Amino acid sequence: MNGQHRQNIKIGGMVDIVLKQDQRTNKLTRGHVKRILTNSQVHTRGIKVMLEENNQVGRIVNIL
Repeated sequence: MNGQHRQNIKIGGMVDIVLKQDQRTNKLTRGHVKRILTNSQVHTRGIKVMLEENNQVGRIVNIL
């Protein structure tokens, strides 16, 4: 499932995100959602979230 729709994202859910510094390489980082940072319901590049494990911030590519 892609991460463009806010309604699909649950706090504590497992996701793959792309960090800002990894946007050129598309390297994915996996973790659990701590906070949803994007206010809009839909975002074309992916909803921005913060991960629980290390507070990293990035846009969701996949919801697992």
